[in-house]
Amino acid sequence: MISKIADIELITTDSEVEALILEFNLIKELKPRYNVDMKDDKTFPYIVITDEVYPRVFPTRKKRTDKSAYFGPFTDVKNMRYALKSVRDIFMIRSCSLKLDEENVKTGKFKICLDYHIHKCDGPCENLVSRADYNETVNQVAKLLNGKTKTLENELRVRMDEYSEKMMFEQAGRLRDKIDALAVYNSRQKMTGEEIIDRDIFAVECEDNDACGMVLKIRDGRVIGKSHYYMSGVLEKPEEEILDKLITNYYAKAEFIPDEIFVPVELENAEAIKEWLCGKKRKDSAVVSIRNEVDIIVPKIGDKAKLIAMVASNARLMLGELKLAKLKREFIAPSVEALKRDLRLNKLPRRIECFDISHLQGTETVASMVVFQDGKPRKTEYRKYKINSVLNEIGTSDDFLSMREVIHRRFRRLLEEKGNPPDLVIVDGGKGQLSSAVKSLTDLGFKVNTGNPSKMFIPVKRADSAGSTLPDKQTSEEINYEQPNINIIGLAKRLEEIYFPNDSDSHTVPKTSSGLKLLQRIRDEAHRFAVEFHRSLRDKRTLRSELNTITNIGEKTARKLLREYGSFEGVKTAITSKNSAETAKFEKTAGKRATAALKEYFNF
Repeated sequence: MISKIADIELITTDSEVEALILEFNLIKELKPRYNVDMKDDKTFPYIVITDEVYPRVFPTRKKRTDKSAYFGPFTDVKNMRYALKSVRDIFMIRSCSLKLDEENVKTGKFKICLDYHIHKCDGPCENLVSRADYNETVNQVAKLLNGKTKTLENELRVRMDEYSEKMMFEQAGRLRDKIDALAVYNSRQKMTGEEIIDRDIFAVECEDNDACGMVLKIRDGRVIGKSHYYMSGVLEKPEEEILDKLITNYYAKAEFIPDEIFVPVELENAEAIKEWLCGKKRKDSAVVSIRNEVDIIVPKIGDKAKLIAMVASNARLMLGELKLAKLKREFIAPSVEALKRDLRLNKLPRRIECFDISHLQGTETVASMVVFQDGKPRKTEYRKYKINSVLNEIGTSDDFLSMREVIHRRFRRLLEEKGNPPDLVIVDGGKGQLSSAVKSLTDLGFKVNTGNPSKMFIPVKRADSAGSTLPDKQTSEEINYEQPNINIIGLAKRLEEIYFPNDSDSHTVPKTSSGLKLLQRIRDEAHRFAVEFHRSLRDKRTLRSELNTITNIGEKTARKLLREYGSFEGVKTAITSKNSAETAKFEKTAGKRATAALKEYFNF
């Protein structure tokens, strides 16, 4: 790292806390190469309490920089939905998206909906609940989402007793129902001990350059959930540095700061982190806590150490899932490996592009390109080409020139976009088509591999910056492209013969090889795609050669008539019919102007 330093810039801060926050922000902004990189949790959902006059509560995957309160992220969507359902069952919170500002509520712009009548909402849209009472309910929701169910239950019980003493039994009954519902919700949460305390337990597990950090969240002595975060760039990093990164990232976004934090090892910046969290707890926490201190503890023995071990085992499990997912992404189909062996390629043909030409007696010549990645088609990357230079010097159609054109267009664009060439190019055809494709590639400056890796087919022609071809005799103005090597073969259909560049003899692949079956599948897919495109162009041309040549018959009318009568002959039969009902129907379909034009065309 030191050898790569160009300059050093120093920033002075007034305290360790400021230095910690500055370091966190700079790492987040600049993403330096040698720091631990923590994956973002954008794919995980949150529950949001909106910053409105009458706030709403709903799930979201976008955490905006507003004053709304966000709870999560929830790595278990099922738990999030249960929490959201519990909120809506227990508390009278609106579910609509109406803009309930003071002016709209005061002027009576909106009316109460069904939710009010089934006791799911207090009706803030018609000012049936005061803003203070509604926001008190919202604060109770925040406590529930933060896991403070025991605290909330105690508060509601005190208020219920107050209502009872004042003989306000209806209000007391509502609070009793809330308390009962909270008890059911609370019973689903697992106790970790007799202590009624808020605690987060951290652990990390590392393997090679990857790590998984796990956080177990305990509120009022009950487990309310866990979150995991994947990290990269951890190779040879000490555990305390990885934990520093995990904790600062986690609490930078957290809405609640607990009283205790358990970690497996002593942190280098423990005091600075503790001071930062205490300040954040006093300022930002969605639920005000009586205790504004935060203790960072390293349990050594007993039940608390067992909690750390349990979280670490969960982190190890999630890290194993990450490794398994990577293995699945990196899985190479046996047919791809067999193809590398059969064709004597210098690398695995993970990305394969195959080209085919299609025409009917030299008309409507088209080309297709299909793409296979790791043995599977990638249809979003298929391409169609209308061929322009299809005639040779004596004026007849030429498949070789067509192949030369499509290869030139495809790989010239690849150069312009500075993309990576495929691992293998397949040309549907024999020596002629392959030679044409090789010529286009060499004109563009690519080096083409032969079937024997020890040989190399070197280009004798280059392309200038405009993409046109220079003369055969190289000049001092030649553009010297340094392009990667390309593996290319021709596949002749009759005997499934393989042709390599600069090799006059054909080769065969064992008929039992899965590599041959993959080649056949790719070639057949390219042929199908080209034929479909050719047929669509031919159909359009056929239609235009009949009805569309008639004056006052447009594309829309022609399509309507063909859909109704099936063919040009069907249209002719209908227009020349002596049946008045048929004639009236035809005029209604085609219109008076088009009917008159057709009658004139058919001299009827």
